[in-house]
Amino acid sequence: MPEKHKKTISHAKQFEALSKVSKSITSDLYLEDILKLIVTVTAEIMDSKICSLMLLDEKSGELALKATQSMSEVYNKKPNLKRGEGIAGKVALQNKPMAVHDLSKEREYKYKDIAVKEGLKSLLSVPLAVRGKVIGVLNNYTSYPHKFTRNEVNILTTVANQASIVIENAGLMVKTKVVQEELESRKLVERAKGLLMREQGITEEEAFRKIQKQSMDLRKSMREIAEAIILIENMKKK
Repeated sequence: MPEKHKKTISHAKQFEALSKVSKSITSDLYLEDILKLIVTVTAEIMDSKICSLMLLDEKSGELALKATQSMSEVYNKKPNLKRGEGIAGKVALQNKPMAVHDLSKEREYKYKDIAVKEGLKSLLSVPLAVRGKVIGVLNNYTSYPHKFTRNEVNILTTVANQASIVIENAGLMVKTKVVQEELESRKLVERAKGLLMREQGITEEEAFRKIQKQSMDLRKSMREIAEAIILIENMKKK
């Protein structure tokens, strides 16, 4: 069967698609929605049957599917891949792109049954990396045999780089928020301890133990107990 030639991607279309991805970085969308937008735009520009984004879990060392524009239940529920396993796993391990012209003949491709069922023929997989550290993989499948050009590899790599920025920024925001909340909680507990020490004439350690015991007895966080103590004190002043 003769190979179908993929339509040429115009520079204007490349710019438009990459512009959409770039704008998503500074958008107010949730990470899940941003990743969904990225794979949808990428599938359109690359003429993909399926475009998927997988992230690496450092603890398990497995790649898990996090976003795809595919409606295929079979593909979307496929098992995780270990780093070094299959094509995507190998890309994550080696931190370099891999292209497969014929999935049915590629011995390292893990899910040939899914490829047959979904009509997947060729694959281009590129790493998502932040400062040289791989955090995931971006996969592009075609519905016909295709030899990916250097330009297509560059386009998908550019998208992968931008996706990596989105993911890193989201992670930093979460970490920053956790730190801020922890600092705020400590300030509230310190303030509540001071109130108890002054009102009940007890030591700092005794005040801390009281807050801790209430937290355990009521199954509330120490921050919530501290806020209640402060609220009661404020009400007394009115």
